[in-house]
Amino acid sequence: MSDRLVERIAAVLLERGEWLATAESCTGGMIAQQLTDLAGSSGWFERGLVTYSNAAKMELLAVPDEVLAQHGAVSGECALAMARGLLRAAPVDWGVAVTGIAGPGGGSADKPVGTVWVSWIRRGCPPEAHRFFFEGGRDSVRRQSTQAVLEGLLYRIREAQ
Repeated sequence: MSDRLVERIAAVLLERGEWLATAESCTGGMIAQQLTDLAGSSGWFERGLVTYSNAAKMELLAVPDEVLAQHGAVSGECALAMARGLLRAAPVDWGVAVTGIAGPGGGSADKPVGTVWVSWIRRGCPPEAHRFFFEGGRDSVRRQSTQAVLEGLLYRIREAQ
């Protein structure tokens, strides 16, 4: 992962006095780890939730069971609900949520291994979600997901006024 990427995210959040939280499923805390590897991250990173199971998504992020039943945990609808729930659960300005299939099993024709949904949200704004398809094994999918989340976050916080 790019330490410089996290440093740039930190610089913008610190300059604005803004805070970030994460909700992770398939990355299992890898995003929070990358963020907190930077000394001083306690000045802009508030919390990270690993909501790996559907029960955790519902309990900690208030993801509606209807979303999981109709669309599944690996869906844009679930990622959006995770992001909205994260901002309800954390006193932060920014949130990111990720859910996907890192493999090696668990994929299907509709949602093959490497399918990952990411949602970014800024308080007071609607969340947005994007689907990615990553190649490689479990570790590679998780690392690519983390990189995509951080790149997308940096882009969005820089664009925000």
